[in-house]
Amino acid sequence: MDEAVSVLVPPATAVSPSVRVLVADDEDDIRALVCLAVTKAGCTVTGSVADGNTALAAARADVPDLAVLDVSMPGTTGLEVCTALREDPATAGIRILLLSAGASLDDVARGLSAGADAYLAKPFAVAGLVHQVRALAARQPA
Repeated sequence: MDEAVSVLVPPATAVSPSVRVLVADDEDDIRALVCLAVTKAGCTVTGSVADGNTALAAARADVPDLAVLDVSMPGTTGLEVCTALREDPATAGIRILLLSAGASLDDVARGLSAGADAYLAKPFAVAGLVHQVRALAARQPA
């Protein structure tokens, strides 16, 4: 039986709209859906980009509180972006949520090993994504 695997973070309290979120996904529809979920979670979208290279540049130019990254993007993957953000002291504190069609335990382990705070398998329920964003937004940076 195929079951979607996700790693959930603990329930969150109220989120401030000052929590700034960068969204990166190469699929326009998914990116729009993620932006909607971020807004529903009470956060502000500071950037919405379609590839990993642009995501990395955007995060370095205007450091967000949270980055929601698709694992499979052209150029630099979400895993590579995650690793690069963690290695740079200026961006190491960004909370990171990875989204991926890969739902196996190995996929989740790779994402968390790259430094992600949470991992959500596609397809996802919008309510689940809103919950994840709220939980990560309420968490204090490392």
